[in-house]
Amino acid sequence: MDLKLKDKRVLITGSTKGIGYATAKLFAEEGAHVILNGRSEQSIQTAKSAIEKSVKNASVSGVICDFSKPVEVGKLIEEVKEVDILINNVGIFNPNEFLDIPDEEWQQFYDINVMSGVRLSRAFLPKMMENNWGRIIFISSESAINIPVEMIHYGMTKTAQLAISRGIAETTKGTNVTVNSVLPGPTLSNGVKEMTGIKDGKTKKEVEQEFFNTERPTSIIQRFAAPEEVASMVAYVASPLASATNGAALRVDGGVIKTI
Repeated sequence: MDLKLKDKRVLITGSTKGIGYATAKLFAEEGAHVILNGRSEQSIQTAKSAIEKSVKNASVSGVICDFSKPVEVGKLIEEVKEVDILINNVGIFNPNEFLDIPDEEWQQFYDINVMSGVRLSRAFLPKMMENNWGRIIFISSESAINIPVEMIHYGMTKTAQLAISRGIAETTKGTNVTVNSVLPGPTLSNGVKEMTGIKDGKTKKEVEQEFFNTERPTSIIQRFAAPEEVASMVAYVASPLASATNGAALRVDGGVIKTI
């Protein structure tokens, strides 16, 4: 299917690994100009080279930004200036008991997971509105609804993203600009591999069985999603084909969330 993304200019934050990278690669395959983002030139160049190697005639560039530093966010905005599609994907997570989370960690999670999308959306939305076309997509999580007791601060930031994206969508009324959220379930990113112990000698099958028995028993698919499965939803929502989808929270959660 042609998603009609050719020549669209798309910025994907946190796109050197995991869901962000899979999304960047898919957009490159669809003919979009992809702007990668990472915290170092090396990480960007590694991801850029991998995409160019696997996608013929890929149009890929990159911009360095550590979203814990507002000054670097400002530099990114100055460098990029305008995009057709903004995908607010960058985020951090870290299992930690509620009583052990210091104020500084709450603030760090809020600054990176929430304010990154706020700052970029505020910067790029006006030009989208002027052009009467654009897409802003927040990569939230099923943890926005099923707040994980082991990562309450993470769940809080993902819930905030749902509120922000819905609120911004209201400002686009009557235009061809849309703002939506995508809610992945447990996805086999690099971070999840490290957190669940797949890199410590356990097989993927062993980890999946243990994880879905104990941590996400409501999952219907009873497995980790691949980053590419989430990327497919993101690409569709960004497409002109999804023009009637606005203000939505779209699940790629494997059925973890039981509410209708």
